[in-house]
Amino acid sequence: MTLPATSILIVDDHPVILSGFRTLMEDAGMETIHEATTIVDAYRSFYRQRPGMVIADLAFGDQGVSGLSLIRRIRNLERRTRILAFSMHDDPAIVARALESGATGYVLKDAPATEFLRAFDHVRSGRSYLDHDVALRVAMLNASAQRSPLSTLSERELQVLLLIREGNSYHIIAEKLSMKYKTVVNIISTIKQKSGAHSFAELINFSMAIEI
Repeated sequence: MTLPATSILIVDDHPVILSGFRTLMEDAGMETIHEATTIVDAYRSFYRQRPGMVIADLAFGDQGVSGLSLIRRIRNLERRTRILAFSMHDDPAIVARALESGATGYVLKDAPATEFLRAFDHVRSGRSYLDHDVALRVAMLNASAQRSPLSTLSERELQVLLLIREGNSYHIIAEKLSMKYKTVVNIISTIKQKSGAHSFAELINFSMAIEI
């Protein structure tokens, strides 16, 4: 049995974007459109409604790329769901992480509406989708012997790195991610080892130098 191809869940924490998506999806013939602005509400909505397709942003407020965990949880719950990741992040390591988590396709937020609809049509029909340039960069990343530094980071480490880049202190990071201060210290220590940074200043420089 296939999931209903006319039902969709749209997940984004910006009301204007949700409104725009709803209009596009109505024009595309989607009969049932669910919306969520948080990871928790999105998973609850999916669990109750089981839509055939999900469009999910990767970044929610100060939680970095927490949308990756949502994609993975949805995929674990329902293998047949078609998931289109929608994000401002164009780093091939993040794109690859989204696909590994279970996204069927990936489109950038600054893409024109025509490309978004093309991605939507591909994913809705069960086909994967990546913009040609993004697909090439992901392929080069996978083929390269020297992997992107981001590809070695865990989801939580990536979230912390994003917050470091924004200039947040250890205490603020712990507060935003609902973590203990010592846990943040340990995570940052691990990021330093993986990135080759020897100080917090070098780690900041690392976070600013890479595409993220």
